Amino acid sequence: MSENQTPRTISNDAAMRGGYEAAPSDMQVEVDPSGSLAPALRATSALGDASAEFEEYMIRKGFSENTIKAFRNDLKILRAFMDDSAALREIQTQHLEDFLNWMQNQRGRPCNAKTLSRRITTLKVFFAWLHNLGAIGMDPAEPIIQQSVRTPLPSILHDDEVNRLVLVCQDWLWDRDHSDARPYVLVSLLLQTGIKKSEAVKILLEDIERSDPLSAGVLIRYDEARYAHKNRQLPLHPSFLAPLDQYLAQYRPENFLFECTPRNLEYVLNEAGKRANIQRMQVGFETLRWTSTVRDFKRGMKDEQLRLKMGLSKVSWRETSLKIQRLTGQI
Repeated sequence: MSENQTPRTISNDAAMRGGYEAAPSDMQVEVDPSGSLAPALRATSALGDASAEFEEYMIRKGFSENTIKAFRNDLKILRAFMDDSAALREIQTQHLEDFLNWMQNQRGRPCNAKTLSRRITTLKVFFAWLHNLGAIGMDPAEPIIQQSVRTPLPSILHDDEVNRLVLVCQDWLWDRDHSDARPYVLVSLLLQTGIKKSEAVKILLEDIERSDPLSAGVLIRYDEARYAHKNRQLPLHPSFLAPLDQYLAQYRPENFLFECTPRNLEYVLNEAGKRANIQRMQVGFETLRWTSTVRDFKRGMKDEQLRLKMGLSKVSWRETSLKIQRLTGQI
């Protein structure tokens, strides 16, 4: 695709109507108009082959691992119902409606409303992708009515709760008898960077850049090429460095910044939330990630800068952006 070409977007019916947020997050698909990356699929191609090509497409586009797993599982169930060798041109809307009825009433494991909605979305995205590639003349999933499910918004802390949380962590840091620097370092790191738990536990000591205290930062990196868009360096406030030094002297980590289990860090955050008297929710990684993101948005950070800071693909950002707008009362 050339730089001047705008990707075509396929979105499910409910997303176009509004009021529905697909889960997982990467439920919209970009198709290369030039066809340079299009697989050699035809109407006579087998459903199993098309499913495999679609998975390769999602990997190239940087879909999240959770989204790829969800699509793969949904299409695996479809293939079991239809048969792997079924030609694409043979699949009609009635077959898909029979499939959905089978899942709900005859499979023996009826799915809940959210799962059913996601599986309908999978059908719509998959067959719309095939249609836009020209592999099929008509989209059999287009007439299927989406079952609307409104995904709950993530929980975030109010400003006064953030202030209380930071203050109790500072008290913990400066306690003469039982000083502990880890809660402050962890909470401050998450509020400044908005990183995920899986990213926090993989930070190496060498990933902390502090040669110039005024431009300190932390490197978030992924080894797999398909996650290259998640690699980023995030700034840290100079005031973070002194508590960090206290933490390093106290815990003496050798390789990773946090040399404990992720569950242990969850306990730290939960205890900090209790000490801050935050009773309406449990303080955890996801809460602080979204709190950080919304605070950045309110401070005027541009969408593209915020997307890069969160380490999201452009596909994932669409739904995330809508959630941020809802959290800030803009829609």
